[in-house]
Amino acid sequence: MSHPLDIIYQDDYLVAINKPSGLLVHKSDIDKYEEKNAMEILRDQLGKWVYPAHRLDKPTSGVLLFGLDKQIAKNLTEIFTNRQVKKNYLAIVRGHTPTEGVIDYPLPPLFTKKKSTTVQKQSAVTFYKRLYTTELPIPVRPYPTSRYSLVQVSPETGRTRQIRRHMKHIFHPIVGDTAHGDGKHNQMVREKFNCHRLLLHASSLKFIHPVLDTEITLKAPLDKDFKTIINQMDFEYNLLG
Repeated sequence: MSHPLDIIYQDDYLVAINKPSGLLVHKSDIDKYEEKNAMEILRDQLGKWVYPAHRLDKPTSGVLLFGLDKQIAKNLTEIFTNRQVKKNYLAIVRGHTPTEGVIDYPLPPLFTKKKSTTVQKQSAVTFYKRLYTTELPIPVRPYPTSRYSLVQVSPETGRTRQIRRHMKHIFHPIVGDTAHGDGKHNQMVREKFNCHRLLLHASSLKFIHPVLDTEITLKAPLDKDFKTIINQMDFEYNLLG
C-alpha cells in the first residue's frame, strides 16, 4: 500500500498534489520498470479516475495538477500549452548566479522516435531570480570552496527538462541533477549532506480556473529534505513556511 499523497487543492473539477521527488506522474516507457506513479496512487486514494494536466520530471517535487474528467484535463492542458499558467520553481544551483536573468535558448526534443539527424529545436524561455547565495568551506576540485545559489525559476515555455537544461546552459546546473548536472558537486552533497535528490521544486502555479473562471494559486511547501539542505548549506532563507 503506497503512502497517501499530499492533496493541496480539490474541488469538483480538479485536484492538485504536492508530488514527492522520485515519483513518476504516470507510467512511462522511459522508466518502464518503475511500478508506482502519482496518477494511479491518487486514483486509488480518491476512488475515482484522475487525468494529468501537465508533467513534472520524476526527480522534481511540487505542484502537480489533475483534471477529474478527460475534458477538464484537456482544458487545463490547453491553458499550459497557451502559456496561461504562471509557474514558479525553487532550485539550488552550482555557483553564484547573476541577480536575475532570462535564458532564451531553443532546445531539441529529448525523447523522439524520429530517426532524422536534423531534429527541429523548439523555442524555450526561462526567467530566474537569485534569492540567496552561500559559500561553503568544502573543496570541490579545482576550487578550495563550494558556492551555491538558491534561485526562483519561472519557465515561460514547457519543454522537457527545460529548467534543468537551461541552468546547465548558463553553467549553473541544478544540484543533484544526474543527467544535466555537475558530478563532483553532486557527489559532495551526497557525501557531506546525505542528500540524494534533485534540488528542484515546483513551488506554485497560478491560472484561471477553466470552469469557475476565478484565479487559482496553488502552493506546495518544500519537503523536509529540501528544507534541511537549505539550512545545512547556511542559506539565509526565511520564507520556508
